[in-house]
Amino acid sequence: MDFLSGIDTPLFNYFILPLLIFLARITDQTIGTIRLIYASKGFKYLAPFVGFFESLIWLTAISQIMKHLDNFYCYIAFAGGFAMGNFFGIFLEQKISIGVVLVRIVFQSYNKQLGDNLRDANYGYTLFDGEGKEGAVKLLFSTINRRDLKRFLKIVQNLHPNAFYTVEDIRQVKGNVFEKTKRTSVFSRTNPQNRKGA
Repeated sequence: MDFLSGIDTPLFNYFILPLLIFLARITDQTIGTIRLIYASKGFKYLAPFVGFFESLIWLTAISQIMKHLDNFYCYIAFAGGFAMGNFFGIFLEQKISIGVVLVRIVFQSYNKQLGDNLRDANYGYTLFDGEGKEGAVKLLFSTINRRDLKRFLKIVQNLHPNAFYTVEDIRQVKGNVFEKTKRTSVFSRTNPQNRKGA
């Protein structure tokens, strides 16, 4: 934004420049939030790549702040862009639905039809007996792609609307239908066989 330094009008100083800083901060913070999520999930090549652009945009924005220390509107734009960038980063990550999750479900009264429905939908699972506060229970574990979570839970809740479940992110999976777990671009399509879960 060095080419902007020669512009000195009220419209530029109190509207255009703060707007540009606001948009830059939204962009870099959105990228930063995505980068942290990629790093936590083990995307060791993608995280540094997006981090480069995050840093570059941040430096551009902070350089304009340092050149206009007397402009309070730039401070508001910088902070506001940071806040909105966090929101957009989390929103995009939820839409992309990266990674694999482990779903644990506890049933006090298990309907065997659920197992058939999950198999028909191409989901794998492990079912075993357990003991809870109120007596015997059934426990079902399934490892699925995160993008399939809503579909999976809908199948469960159709038969067990009050079932207790937890969902946990998994960094690495190996074996069974998840044998091929090589990480590629987030834009790569998931192999249909990987939708089964385990």
